[in-house]
Amino acid sequence: MGAPESRAPQPRDATRWKAGLHGPRASLPPPKPERSGAPGVALPQGETDSSLRLHLPSSVGAPGAERPATPARQQMPRKEKGARAPPSWARRLLGFEYGDVAGWHRVVCLLNRPADPAALGAFRFLFGLLMALDIPQERGLSYLDHKYLDGLQVCRFPLFNFLEPLPLDWMYLVYTIMLLGAVGIMLGCFYRLSCLLFVLPYWYIFFLDKTTWNNHSYLYGLLGFQLLFMNANRYWSVDGLWHPRKRNAHVPLWNYTVLRMQIFIVYFIAGIKKLDADWVEGYSMGSLGRHWLFSPFRLLMSEELTSLLVVHGGGLVLDLTAGFLLFLDATRPFALFFVSYFHCMNSQLFNIGMFSYTMLASSPLFCYPDWPRRLIARFPACFQKFLPLTKPPQRSLECVYLETEQQRPRGAARKLGLRQKLGAIFTILYILEQFFLPYSHFITKGYNNWTNGLYGYSWDMMVHSRSHQHVKITYRDGRTGEIGYLNPGVFTQSRRWKDHADMLKQYASCLSHLLRNYNVSEPEIYFDVWVSINDRFQQRLFDPNTDIVQAHWSPFQKTPWLKPLLIDLSPWRTKLTEIEKSLDNQTEVVFIADFPGLHLENFVSEDLGNTSLHLLKGEVNVEVVSSQKNYSLQEGDKIQLPAGEYHKVHTVSQEPSCYMYIYVNTTQVALERNFTQLQELREKVQNGTETEPLPPELQPILEDSLENVTQADPVVEAFLHRQRRMEERQRRRNATLAERLQRFVSKKYFVFRRSLLMTCISLRNLVLGRPSLSQLAQEVAYANMKEADPQEGAPQGPERSDL
Repeated sequence: MGAPESRAPQPRDATRWKAGLHGPRASLPPPKPERSGAPGVALPQGETDSSLRLHLPSSVGAPGAERPATPARQQMPRKEKGARAPPSWARRLLGFEYGDVAGWHRVVCLLNRPADPAALGAFRFLFGLLMALDIPQERGLSYLDHKYLDGLQVCRFPLFNFLEPLPLDWMYLVYTIMLLGAVGIMLGCFYRLSCLLFVLPYWYIFFLDKTTWNNHSYLYGLLGFQLLFMNANRYWSVDGLWHPRKRNAHVPLWNYTVLRMQIFIVYFIAGIKKLDADWVEGYSMGSLGRHWLFSPFRLLMSEELTSLLVVHGGGLVLDLTAGFLLFLDATRPFALFFVSYFHCMNSQLFNIGMFSYTMLASSPLFCYPDWPRRLIARFPACFQKFLPLTKPPQRSLECVYLETEQQRPRGAARKLGLRQKLGAIFTILYILEQFFLPYSHFITKGYNNWTNGLYGYSWDMMVHSRSHQHVKITYRDGRTGEIGYLNPGVFTQSRRWKDHADMLKQYASCLSHLLRNYNVSEPEIYFDVWVSINDRFQQRLFDPNTDIVQAHWSPFQKTPWLKPLLIDLSPWRTKLTEIEKSLDNQTEVVFIADFPGLHLENFVSEDLGNTSLHLLKGEVNVEVVSSQKNYSLQEGDKIQLPAGEYHKVHTVSQEPSCYMYIYVNTTQVALERNFTQLQELREKVQNGTETEPLPPELQPILEDSLENVTQADPVVEAFLHRQRRMEERQRRRNATLAERLQRFVSKKYFVFRRSLLMTCISLRNLVLGRPSLSQLAQEVAYANMKEADPQEGAPQGPERSDL
């Protein structure tokens, strides 16, 4: 059936689509007569109130689109003009009516509306570029040989124990494939294949090491997974040059819906997690307010108020509201400014790689999807041929298009293809899963510690800060009874195992296997880990009397050997802060809380000549090991501890005990006093006020060098080392912008240069075989920009002194 000869015009302001979930300002060509072979799924227009209403004026299109001729105003029936109702608040706010989601069929039609591919193509390009820059840096391509060196005895922490790293040369091949995939995504070249080449190696590397997990690394994998199913190569892509049907073609609305909801979830769930009392009260990032970025705020308020109101309060409000403000037309400009400022600050505050820039690249997704066309249209005509297209997009088979009622045969039902239904199913299931996963910790109970779940997928960013005061690893040979101690972190390259029960279990199993090589036949491993979370007391995280090798652990059951967080002691933090402020700069304090029936064994260094223990709560017995004397302390009592000796603090009360160590590093105080005297003497000699000749052992303080000194005084040597560090720090602080830029470029040049050279060496090894060790050492030294080391690349195991 052909199109009607005339069509009543529609008001332009009645159907302006918002830039939200629905796909803002979709660029649609005017309806055409139905012809065989026309692409897309036809959707009738002008149905009753119970039908899906998609009233789009022909004037809504991409910049430069031709608008169809409108019949003269006098030809429009007067009653039809008066019958046109103004758009509802739902359409003005959301871009669709309630009827558009009043059934599965209509939801599918809504999610498959045609949308301009320009914004999606711009995001694809930026995401691929940022991932290509991220792989040599945070993904670790530049130091891959340090992490996966063949023959290295090291404990690893994969998500699944059957996952193991490949040989080093093959790991370089995996990273090369991932890098090629990122570049392919950026260019839109062999798009689906490039997404696979990026996503599969990325998740393999991600699951291979839980110790590197963080929220933004998890986000990169999610975005790559989403792009695999999207048509992000429909604009400004190499595929578009080769395939005319893909060039500048509409994309289904769900492509934007999934990405926008993902970014919304990142903000909103992070805001929900920041409603934690520790964040609201300002304990999570207590020291961040002294950073130079917050100097303007400290002109108006104290450092404590800056931390509470700006860092914690501002972060909470921004995360809770950013997603909503980006969604609405009226508030989007303000939201773009504040989230951009927020991410630019984060790039300077934290070492988070490309995360800030990825979030900046995702913000324009909330704008109208034709924003790249409108931006490019402002360029001079001479640049147009080098820039992406500004013409309106063509129709696509993946989208649902409008159709007039006259074009639809009587009694014919609307038919949607499998592709449209699968796209809608994927969108709904993915969004529901992303809302559920951050709160799924009641299923994966084994990963819960003092905080829920593994860090990295719950969007609880920066909510918890930890400090470790004491970590002791004890091994016992079950056959001989021999007891020994291990340096914390031996056989591993990470420190995160101290905070997670699942990693502690993996670490203990690995140590048990490796200790057999050191004549420990049946190792039992015990961990005594003391942690403070968000300025609370230092307390035990795990039961120190449990052999972790034999201890039970399941991902779906609560860990029985995990000690609870003493949350009832949280109000003490105010008093602890007051105690710290009352001490002078040379006095240090450590606050301890322990469970009934347990004891802390500690050694007071000889450098700590003035150490005392003060009991704040409960009852303890202090045992001095060498003299075998015991002292009973009640609340408010204190005792002076001898230096150079071990002591044990036994908690004998029915409730947890709380006490504090107050000490002065007398050696450091004396050293600082000597440094001050040497500095004053140096200034007097330089000013000419010191007439007495300096003794030979003090001459180096004038020359800033120890080259001509056969036996230097240790104090003078330490003084000169400190002076060099202070001068270097001052030089960096006073560096000009050009010097800072040069240092930045030099650092990045080394990273990318080493990544390229080491990758070439490994790929050469796979193709041609490995050369001699001497040649490999020379090649690695060249990649390191230094002289060849005969031991370069040799796997190093732990020394016996580490055991």
